[in-house]
Amino acid sequence: MNNLIRAIAFAADRHRNQRRKDHESSPYINHPIALANVLANEAGIEDERVLVAAVLHDTIEDTETTEQELFRLFGKEVTDIVMEVTDDKTLPKAERKRLQIEHAAHISRRARLVKLADKICNLRDIAARPPADWSPERKQEYLDWAKTVVDALRGAHPGLEALFDEVYCAGKEALAK
Repeated sequence: MNNLIRAIAFAADRHRNQRRKDHESSPYINHPIALANVLANEAGIEDERVLVAAVLHDTIEDTETTEQELFRLFGKEVTDIVMEVTDDKTLPKAERKRLQIEHAAHISRRARLVKLADKICNLRDIAARPPADWSPERKQEYLDWAKTVVDALRGAHPGLEALFDEVYCAGKEALAK
């Protein structure tokens, strides 16, 4: 439990000046906390390493945090999970999205859990608090791409996968209106 609280404090500090792209410009830290909440309270995940990695999952990708720093503070197992779900921001966005699909089937079970929770939270956000400048078409494209990623992750946790399917279908229905 102490590691999880330390991870939340660390992520809050690293993401302190970041905002989500929704109309309210909500604090970015809400997103990693939401992942941990989905994993712990909706999927029943008790593995602290997975919950810590969920909270830290965007620190390397979206802040100045380094792999070595995470390793020193949170250990090899957490760092490995975070690295498995981290996109290489030096690549063009289309390439990063293609690689997420390609790599999804080959990441560890723990990383799959984090990635599943990430996609669930992103779809929920698109339905409830979408990026201010996203058209209905862009939202649809994201939903379909996220489903392709999740389809490659399947087999990690049937409950999380069913939750994703539920959120995906609700998102499709909402966009059809």
